[in-house]
Amino acid sequence: MSLETAFPNTPMLPARGTIAEAVFHDLRRAILELRLSPGTRISEAEIARHMGVSRQPVREAFLRLGRVGYLKIQPQRRTEVVKISVREVLNARFIREALEVAVVSKACARDTGPLIERLTDNLKDQRAAQVADDRQEFHRLDDDFHRIIAEGAGCDFAWDLIDEKKAQMDRTRFLSLAFGQPAVYEDHLAIFDALKARDADAAESATRLHLSRINDHLVRLKHEFDQFFDDTGDGSPNGLAPDGDG
Repeated sequence: MSLETAFPNTPMLPARGTIAEAVFHDLRRAILELRLSPGTRISEAEIARHMGVSRQPVREAFLRLGRVGYLKIQPQRRTEVVKISVREVLNARFIREALEVAVVSKACARDTGPLIERLTDNLKDQRAAQVADDRQEFHRLDDDFHRIIAEGAGCDFAWDLIDEKKAQMDRTRFLSLAFGQPAVYEDHLAIFDALKARDADAAESATRLHLSRINDHLVRLKHEFDQFFDDTGDGSPNGLAPDGDG
């Protein structure tokens, strides 16, 4: 895939933040949305030329993307977009479930009025994105839905940790939006209704069900996009474990 296809528009540098930050976010989004598909090889020089920046901010962005598990940086060789590790997807799901179940329970113990207002707007936008099949926007709103709940529970730090650990899971989630948007939206409605009723048990159950869907999605996606997944090396299992401890 060419860089022109991966980045159809020259990235706009933000009014705030560093150039390295902007390059990091543009590259992360391109990898997440599989515009830079797993196995693609890129170099600092070509990314710098395409973005119209020096190599230093690209180098910094590459290092950050390496730390979150998106890039394999090899001295004297082109950098490679890492294939999706099944083990890392399941590990991320385990972390998300442990944290987010606790978060929704805590949210139910608080005044949910302001939270419900924010989630209502989010769900309205999710529905519009689903109807338009705007997967990029739907994915962003999906993340926002969970982030808003964490903020409403006073657990912003929990979402920061989740966001840091879910890189491999994000690509699987994005691929699954080709068929999974209706189920995601319905799951979010169930979580919303439980939060509105301040029913912690229902909120926890709905959250567990929502996050468990990744297991079935993995089976389907590995069949359809086997070239994107890596079950060998780096500790990835030869097959799908039912839980994140495989």
